[in-house]
Amino acid sequence: MTKVRGYFSDSYLDARETFLDAARRAKGDLTSFMNPNATGVEDEGLATDMARFGPADAENVLIVNSGTHGVEGYCGSGCQVGAIQSGLIRERARNTAIVLCHAINPYGFSWSRRVNEDNVDLNRNFVDHEAGHPDNPAYREVHSFIAPTDWAGPGRAAADKAMEAFIAERGEVAFQAAVTGGQYEFPKGLFYGGQAPVWSNVTFREVVRRVGRGRRRIALIDLHTGLGPSGHGELIYSGAESEPGYHRATAWFGEAHSTKAGRSVSAVVMGDITEAIPSELPDAEYTAVALEFGTVPMLQVLDALRADNWLYAYGDPKSSLGKQIRAQTRSAFYVDDDTWKGQVFSRASEVIRQALSALGA
Repeated sequence: MTKVRGYFSDSYLDARETFLDAARRAKGDLTSFMNPNATGVEDEGLATDMARFGPADAENVLIVNSGTHGVEGYCGSGCQVGAIQSGLIRERARNTAIVLCHAINPYGFSWSRRVNEDNVDLNRNFVDHEAGHPDNPAYREVHSFIAPTDWAGPGRAAADKAMEAFIAERGEVAFQAAVTGGQYEFPKGLFYGGQAPVWSNVTFREVVRRVGRGRRRIALIDLHTGLGPSGHGELIYSGAESEPGYHRATAWFGEAHSTKAGRSVSAVVMGDITEAIPSELPDAEYTAVALEFGTVPMLQVLDALRADNWLYAYGDPKSSLGKQIRAQTRSAFYVDDDTWKGQVFSRASEVIRQALSALGA
């Protein structure tokens, strides 16, 4: 357990340094992409770092991604560092490479936010923006009380009452779907998908092209936290159960929970990051899943997201209240407990090992 604890870091800066050091020691091929649009909570530069282990011309490639939802990078980074330091990255066939994409949303990781520097949820940003944006009328119903302009006064109290009434009438599942599905209408709201591809979107597509062009099979494991029972890792497939990718995922991992079939802790979302692979590599066979680890109850997670949203839309992120809200958000998506870390790393290792085995067969 002591060894596992050392895989996880207390800040984005520490996580990045630990990841880079581990990758160098393991002789990984490193590439860094600097974000020119923002700086971190300590005024540090922000980067997405990619480490490849295995031949550049490998027939098959497994990408393991952390920090799509920035603050969730605390967990994802720990799993990636652990994969290197434990030797898991070496458990691959000669025809397979493993690529660790660290902190694809470094701004959110540093500031303990789920979103990027533009308040965009990266996992709702991979839509065809030129074709027009999906409509989410259900979010329109709830926006005013999940994103109040007043956090400590009567406006917040009224918003909480309206939210409780909505849940009492329609249930938590309907509320979660309305809030988390994604929306493109309210830039200061939650789960906002943006109006164009953001820097992290463009960067991840570049990663996919660099490591996947000309390869036969591509797999993606996107590491997430915040939904489900604490410490439990659910494999989520964002498509339908009729799709070939779903059948491959169930064959590889023994299970995969389809959002479109209503069998997942996640609601159906629009524009998630897995969409990058077929659009950038149309000729490759691809299998993409999210590995979602539970932390705290859903309404506690939502309260942290509401506080974070208010802080950056209407408050002062550098105030003492801002520091408290960042800590609240981090705690909602990262359980700083050795037992939880052990559960998370064990499950992530199992899934990575299964993917490597399937790709190398």
